[in-house]
Amino acid sequence: MDTNNKIQTLEEIKERLKKFRGEGKKIIHCHGTFDLLHPGHLHHLKLAKQLGDLLVVTLTADRFVSKGPGRPAFPEQLRAESMAALACVDYVCIVHDVTGIPAIEAVMPHLYVKGGEYKKVDDDITGNMEREQNAVEAGGGTIHYTDGITFSSSSLLNQHFSLFSPEVKEYLQQFKNDYGTGEVAEQVQNLQGLNVLVVGDGIIDEYSTVSPLGVTGKNIDVLASKFESMERFCGGAFAVANQIADYVSEVTLLTGLGKKESHEDFIRSKLKDNIHPAFFYFDDAPTLVKRRFIDEDLNKLFELYYYDSKPMTPGLDDEICQWIATHADGYDAVIVPDYGNGFISENIVDALCKHSSYLAVHTQINSGNRGYHTITRYPRADYVSMNIPEIRLAAHNHHSDLKELAVKVGKQLNASTLSVTKGVDGALMCDIQKESFLNIPALSTQMVDRIGAADSYFAMTSLCLSQQGNRDLALFLGGAIAALNIRIVCNRESVDPVKLQKFTTTLLK
Repeated sequence: MDTNNKIQTLEEIKERLKKFRGEGKKIIHCHGTFDLLHPGHLHHLKLAKQLGDLLVVTLTADRFVSKGPGRPAFPEQLRAESMAALACVDYVCIVHDVTGIPAIEAVMPHLYVKGGEYKKVDDDITGNMEREQNAVEAGGGTIHYTDGITFSSSSLLNQHFSLFSPEVKEYLQQFKNDYGTGEVAEQVQNLQGLNVLVVGDGIIDEYSTVSPLGVTGKNIDVLASKFESMERFCGGAFAVANQIADYVSEVTLLTGLGKKESHEDFIRSKLKDNIHPAFFYFDDAPTLVKRRFIDEDLNKLFELYYYDSKPMTPGLDDEICQWIATHADGYDAVIVPDYGNGFISENIVDALCKHSSYLAVHTQINSGNRGYHTITRYPRADYVSMNIPEIRLAAHNHHSDLKELAVKVGKQLNASTLSVTKGVDGALMCDIQKESFLNIPALSTQMVDRIGAADSYFAMTSLCLSQQGNRDLALFLGGAIAALNIRIVCNRESVDPVKLQKFTTTLLK
């Protein structure tokens, strides 16, 4: 059969297989990414074909492959053409889903063939293998596992293809020498029972996509654009709470909303089920909205703030401080993404420092607070995360080495750990007492949108360190979750444990 004729849509293959099934032909089905075709794949597919009359291979489409940066290494059409070139393969389909279930339901195989490494269903954190098995059996088929030589596409790509810089390869090799995937998974599992309080400014992020039209007819200093679309996201403390909620038992979110223009229905609809809002309401200020005008490539063109920089009234301030005094010490960790937009007053800072048994803080510099919002407004914190401009502003020092500044600021806050994120250069983590340092390079090879990456890093490292977790593991997981988040538009979704485990497993092969 001509190679191109082998590549079919699911709808087409479903119709074709009806004829073969009516002729009593035994249909075999294999599904996977098949990113780098190697001897292990060839052996697996040859064994599969020997089990029946027709072999159908289905491939996960590019946008559903969640194996980390640079993956898939080969686009779906090339992967399909490579598979179709094999004599043992009769038909190939690209599946637009994260699992093989739509393919299984279309193919209805007599045998669904997987490699021997998939036998231990309990090791599959995604639960997809069990769901696929149920789908196979519902269609009257059974699962068969092949034995023999195996290779890892991820391992081969990591070793022999330039997916990572030499710096990243060196870091990952050293990390693999010290830790395994089991220890990484155990660190994540240790977070599951935590009860966490998140305190900070809630933000609605709006992305308005526009197409530039050029200068106006009467004033060449004014640019005109055509509005295309708008999407809203729950950002700020809402996004941090959602990210944390994926990994812990319960999250309480303490933040402020406007009595008018509250956006409360939208906010509540976007919060995870295990988040318990403790909302306080500003009498005269709206819920903060940041509207960004962007082009189709997500380049930021212009930004508007809809807010009151002083939303707090004395009575409301007292209420929130009393709430913190009553509840804060009952949480395993208090995590404070302080965006400096007016919700966290000096009195609230004092209450958090006084009543939190474990306090993690990030004070972000943004357009609304640049020049005066620093971590030094907190008299203490157990863990602090900052970027380079933020730590230099806090230390009032433009030129000194970052390690020197980390120790200085960390000691000023009596912190145990301080982290400095460095964008494309990764991150630095400091053990303040020992004055020792860990470094991680940026683990991402693809960047879609930077917004949210620092928040996800802060959330993950805060959780790990709150349980006196290993700093190496905390830094690795923080770097990994940031690398995944940077591929997500704004705060459209969070990085769940399944995506994180797939990514970290790929990195460590």
